[in-house]
Amino acid sequence: MEITSRLTADATTATLKDGREVVNFSIAINDRYRPKGQTEVVTKVTYISCSYWNNTTVAGYLKKGSVVELFGKIGLDVWLNMDGQPKGSLNMHVQQLKFFTPSRIEGNNSFNENPAEEEPKENLPF
Repeated sequence: MEITSRLTADATTATLKDGREVVNFSIAINDRYRPKGQTEVVTKVTYISCSYWNNTTVAGYLKKGSVVELFGKIGLDVWLNMDGQPKGSLNMHVQQLKFFTPSRIEGNNSFNENPAEEEPKENLPF
């Protein structure tokens, strides 16, 4: 499955008892539609919990609000809560990912599109 979406929070890295590491993050998919005969637009948000096992160094780039394209397998966990109500969650085992927006600079809310870019020159001939 292929999904393009935004991250809902910064990614975290977890180490399992056997020493393996995994990057965990979540995405939100926004669906907007106008029901027939109505003027208001309805927004439905679907959250997916994701795990990426291939390379934990990507966790530093997976920041809240970043747009990513994910390739992997979707699964569903279903259970009964303490009150006996059925609950469920969507999970994605990510095999590949692509970044579409730059990551945020640590400690700054602005995006770093090209850190090597020079400041504009004041005295341009045109």
